Amino acid sequence: MSSGLVALCLLLLHTGASGFEIREGDSLNHQEITERAILNATVQTCRAVAMAEGTDFTFPPQPFTATSVAAACQAPKSTKTFIQTIKLIQKKNERVDYRRLFNPQYHFDNEKFSEGRKIITDGLSAVKIGNKRENFEVAREILGEILHTLQDFYSHSNWVEMENKLPNSNLIKPSTSIGTIAAESRATCRNCDGDDCRNNILEDIQNDKILISGYFAILGTKPQGKCSHGGVLDSTRIFEPKGGINKDTLTSDHGHLHTDAANLAIAATSELLEDVRGAAGDRPFLQMMGISRGSSKALCFVIDTTGSMGDDIEAVRNVTSTIINSKVGTEEEPSLYILVPFNDPDFGPLTRTTDPNAFKKAINSLTATGGGDAPEMSLSGLRLALTGSPPGSEIFVFTDAAAKDIELKSTVIALIERTRTVVNFMITNVLGFRRRRQSDDGQQQLARIGSSGNELYKELAHTSGGQAIEVSKSQLPVATSIITESSSSSLVTLLQAARSPGKAENFQFAVDASVKKLTIYITGSSVSFTLISPSGVSQESTNTTGSLIAASLSVGNFKTLQLKTQVGQWEIKMVSTNPYTLKVVGETAIDFLFEFLEASQSPLGGFDVVDNRPKAGVNGSLRVTLTGTDSATVTEVVLVESSGSGQVNGSVQAQGGGDFLAHFDKIPSEEFVVLVKGQNSDGSSRSSSTAFQRQSNTNIRASVLTVTAADSNSILEPGKPLSVPFSVTTSGAGGDFSIQATNDQGFSSTVPSTLSLGTAGSANSTVNLTAPLNTPSGTDVTLTIEAKTPGGTDTNFAVLRFTVLTTVTDFTHPVCQLLSLQSNCSAACSLLTWELSVQVTDDAEGTGVDRVSLKQGNGTINTTLAASNESITLVSYNASCCSPDVELLVVDQVGNVGSCSYSARSTGDPQPPTAAPAESSSTKTVQSFLLCLIIMILGLSLPFDIQIH
Repeated sequence: MSSGLVALCLLLLHTGASGFEIREGDSLNHQEITERAILNATVQTCRAVAMAEGTDFTFPPQPFTATSVAAACQAPKSTKTFIQTIKLIQKKNERVDYRRLFNPQYHFDNEKFSEGRKIITDGLSAVKIGNKRENFEVAREILGEILHTLQDFYSHSNWVEMENKLPNSNLIKPSTSIGTIAAESRATCRNCDGDDCRNNILEDIQNDKILISGYFAILGTKPQGKCSHGGVLDSTRIFEPKGGINKDTLTSDHGHLHTDAANLAIAATSELLEDVRGAAGDRPFLQMMGISRGSSKALCFVIDTTGSMGDDIEAVRNVTSTIINSKVGTEEEPSLYILVPFNDPDFGPLTRTTDPNAFKKAINSLTATGGGDAPEMSLSGLRLALTGSPPGSEIFVFTDAAAKDIELKSTVIALIERTRTVVNFMITNVLGFRRRRQSDDGQQQLARIGSSGNELYKELAHTSGGQAIEVSKSQLPVATSIITESSSSSLVTLLQAARSPGKAENFQFAVDASVKKLTIYITGSSVSFTLISPSGVSQESTNTTGSLIAASLSVGNFKTLQLKTQVGQWEIKMVSTNPYTLKVVGETAIDFLFEFLEASQSPLGGFDVVDNRPKAGVNGSLRVTLTGTDSATVTEVVLVESSGSGQVNGSVQAQGGGDFLAHFDKIPSEEFVVLVKGQNSDGSSRSSSTAFQRQSNTNIRASVLTVTAADSNSILEPGKPLSVPFSVTTSGAGGDFSIQATNDQGFSSTVPSTLSLGTAGSANSTVNLTAPLNTPSGTDVTLTIEAKTPGGTDTNFAVLRFTVLTTVTDFTHPVCQLLSLQSNCSAACSLLTWELSVQVTDDAEGTGVDRVSLKQGNGTINTTLAASNESITLVSYNASCCSPDVELLVVDQVGNVGSCSYSARSTGDPQPPTAAPAESSSTKTVQSFLLCLIIMILGLSLPFDIQIH
């Protein structure tokens, strides 16, 4: 047995095998299966990255957690985004049961094997092309959906009963056989023996290795002689042959095989993730998972490029250079750079890159030209940034003009609330007073537009938890310091409040020992305050150099105060009759995620995540997840009115794994934020525990409306209309409700402009969305469906993402042909090298080679296109004889993955070097895993002198 295979076995033993075990008496569900596979895949990817860099990698302790895995990946600041990614994938997985219960192909029920496999392979193609275009959010959503179908195969079919010990790899490979499927007329089951269904599958089905699954219906029957799914919701189980074959839980009809099915589901999920990783590459795969070595935050600018913005653009160039020059290569390096220009009538395109130099180049290419009428397409540019940025991003909008596209206001607010993105506006000059040649009437009209535009930007900033900073153009370079400060991924909000009109009010906030760089942001004019520390020391706003304030900055309507951090309860007394905003932030790893929950409408019961505004005036539930800590606990969850003193306290229950469930008797009708309080301990002693508080940035509105979009196909085919059904429900008065559907790509869409609802009634409708025929495959489109009450005083929305995917016909991976291998390796390996030359080609009908990279090997690789034929990729590789093995990963344009292995090893008499034929990486993984499984089962001993480096 080769040392490489032994090393792989040891790796699987360390990272995977224990994850396949289930404690006696426990059942595994889709969420746990998915999380275990993701954690294992992420650990293995980070280990591969470390090995490629020549750095050490330390495995996290078992059992793996998102926090420990992020730390092992040298990316502790990505903990929150990693957890967020896992929960999104889990949510989309779970939702297939809630919203696709009666679609048998999504569960491999009713022997819909071909249809189920097509869902997986089409979705897998969409995930790969989404990753290639860095559309990670929609890739995550589709990944969650197809993982549910893949995992159900092992619980709902007889794959386990046929004593298969490895996953059915062909489920993720189109145009291959997944097995012999039972004919529609063939009987598959007999009656269970009372409650004992262990032997209800017919012997000839098992002996002939015929693939079957159970039939399921809440009200209905099944074909004669067929197996049922089973369970209390399945009406077919009472018809002969009676009983079922599902292995969903330990108490299911075939629950004695639940552990085996769950193990295979984890292995199959890992295999699919490995295929996604191979197609994307290690670093893009980690980025899809929300893991990045530097900051988890993106740096996102939306910039007005009309003629008067030259100074602003120069200020953006300077702050960009400052951030990149100071943070690249550090743990605060932005994970993504995004730029959206706008003017009138144009906006975009969106530039999204992980390359800081490419971002600099894009910024430097901006020129300030045109203009003439003040309003610009600022909301169109902002919408593009909101849909193109990761959730939870912070966006900076630079403009000196009002919004021309004000009709997008509700859409932008919906996207802010849905993505929980913070939006800051850097507004130069008094709006409406650009120096243009206008008549007196024209100048007065611009002044009115400017005033309303100013208020619009303030409203959007307030909704997102951001700032609307008004400065002159000469002051802008000073004001941009907030960008440098807020680019830290560890920045959290301890407190924020807004008062309009202003009034005297006292605010308190707790600072725990983990908080550093405590900072206060204040916007408004003629605002005074008194700051009181936990030790009782006070300092007036007129004193900027006292014992509590380390540094301060005042520019335009914006003031920042950097405090000398003290642990304990702080107080700030605000005094002003003018509108003002107050925000307290600090740097700490401890933060939280939250999701509103509602009772699922599925017959399965349970709770579903609310993706839009929660219901107003009724009871509700909120799930809070602490991130960045294993020692903190939540004691209070409070819904605090954003512009008042009202609040609703929830009752909190710990759920385990950092999750807490809060129940509220009534969700406020007024706008509110979520405030979380608790105790944080360093684990050394009970006395070392300190109180902490964190607050959501986004201001939340509840609604009497509910907009629910049915989960339609997430894949949009160019030129083919996609119907997206949705429903609108009101708990209030009836009437004609306004309906609007918009998308960020400008695709053609149709929807009724109104729906008539009765009091406490509902209505159904459909949006038809069509992508143009020439839309590039992998384009990400975000559809926002909005409903407004008569009079427009209340609104709610549904936001959906789709990927445009042209029909994939290339299902073969590239292949390698060895051209030469020159080696004279001997025992003195450090003094010698070897060289390899390989030709990589795709099938004649294929899409062509996209990427060749090293999966194993410490040498140098170079790739070029053949001069005689650009469809041929020439690969040269040279390495020290101390690294005699190499494995090349070869990927085509649609993500088909193959691998080629070569060795320069010499044993005994000189032998001609050999090259392993190209084969899919997933096939090799399964073969290696099988050998490891045999070793574990038979108890064979491993060579004692093998080490993993």
